[in-house]
Amino acid sequence: MIHDVDDALRALIELDGPSGVDISFDAPTREWVSRQNAPIINVFLYDIREDVNRRDVAPQLIRDADGRVVERRPPARRFKLSYLLSAWTQRAEDEHRVLSDLLRQFLRHDAVPDELLTGSLTEGPPVVLQLALPPGQDRSLSDVWTALGGELKPSLDLVVIAPLDPERSYTVGPPVTEEPRVRANATGPAIEPLDTPGDERLSAGVGDDPGRTLTVRRHGRD
Repeated sequence: MIHDVDDALRALIELDGPSGVDISFDAPTREWVSRQNAPIINVFLYDIREDVNRRDVAPQLIRDADGRVVERRPPARRFKLSYLLSAWTQRAEDEHRVLSDLLRQFLRHDAVPDELLTGSLTEGPPVVLQLALPPGQDRSLSDVWTALGGELKPSLDLVVIAPLDPERSYTVGPPVTEEPRVRANATGPAIEPLDTPGDERLSAGVGDDPGRTLTVRRHGRD
């Protein structure tokens, strides 16, 4: 699923993004930066978490040609993939211009267009895009840059919410075709014969307190 999201982001940036700028998904470490000699957009995946607020609990029912349920499948889980978008050029003004183009482009879409989706993303819920939202309290972008060994740099925080099928299934038992049967064992005064031969009324209690009663019609052998 993650590589399908990478392909979708590359296609989306190339669709209407800055021209003449390459795209890289490598970690922007000091060593990586030292090797760059042309304008480039870095799309770095730095965090993967399940979006528990979007978790579904109702299973998917698989039916046969007669409409009977033959299998149950857990619904797809949705994961938040956090990307750090940064521009690398010789001048800060050019980097700001590239970031501005990316910001304008991603704000045009609340989700990745269907025609850009491939692989496992072609079926299922939309692939949602969230751009430049405040990060959670448990992480900050400055910590990401520190972990990469570089200095803080202007960047865009892009969160992609994509589904992932757990690929599990549970077989359903065959349908019940027989009529329901009731068997009750009782003795003594709790059994009261009725006018219809073979029928009896069973009482839960005895004496003046009969409690709940159950009428039983016998079929076949006693």
